[in-house]
Amino acid sequence: MFRKLSVLPFKSRIHFFIILFFLFATVANADVIHVAVASNFNLPAKELVKTFESETGHQIKLSSGSSGKFYAQIQQGAPFQVFLSADAQTPERLVKEGFAVASTQITYAIGKLVLWSADPDLIKNNDTVLKKNRFKKIAIANPQLAPYGTAAVETLTQLGVFQSVQSKIVWGENIAQTHQFVMSGNAELGFVSASQVMREGKFDQGSGWVIPESMHNPILQNAVLLSKAKDSVAAIALLDYLKSAKAKKIIEQFGYGVPNQTIKEHR
Repeated sequence: MFRKLSVLPFKSRIHFFIILFFLFATVANADVIHVAVASNFNLPAKELVKTFESETGHQIKLSSGSSGKFYAQIQQGAPFQVFLSADAQTPERLVKEGFAVASTQITYAIGKLVLWSADPDLIKNNDTVLKKNRFKKIAIANPQLAPYGTAAVETLTQLGVFQSVQSKIVWGENIAQTHQFVMSGNAELGFVSASQVMREGKFDQGSGWVIPESMHNPILQNAVLLSKAKDSVAAIALLDYLKSAKAKKIIEQFGYGVPNQTIKEHR
């Protein structure tokens, strides 16, 4: 290789070594980030990772699960650097307990709750199926672990049907398991995230009802930098990317709302 380089013009050799320098510098500065992501956001997170990695050279290792379980794992020293929660309260608790950096907490997405069934004829885009109560099982994420479960219980309470359907509830550990209950037929219907069953404002299969925001408290999904990564350039860059116009566009495509604050394009 070096014999061949020796016959190159001097300027060409200089350019070659400059390219090599920047290539090795990029690799040297790249880092691996371990990110805990709420299960409802797993699909958009994978799409965001592709873009972020291609733009920065950093690598992201995603772990998906319930926000409540991640809270406990982070307290016990789990090796995460960034936490993408399904709520705002859990990151705030981690901040107060010294496990996360207060100034880095952001709302990266606003969740949309959906009552959904794999049966294309079961739900008529309203609450009729709940009030008729002719189903056998309804799936809901555990409200002690998953904010979407809390929103579902709030919705049923607001409609005045929680008591009448309570005995029919199948509790999922997280929103991913809840969706699986409905997909598999273990429950005829269930409360899931819009991102799991909708694309560009339409259900990709089955039938459903997008729950009006007035039925439950806002599902503000917050991200935060964990204290052990306070000096991690890569982890900070990821949080910056989540605030960019490019990231917000991807998030919206998966059925989430985004904050209305001024945003900038990521570089």
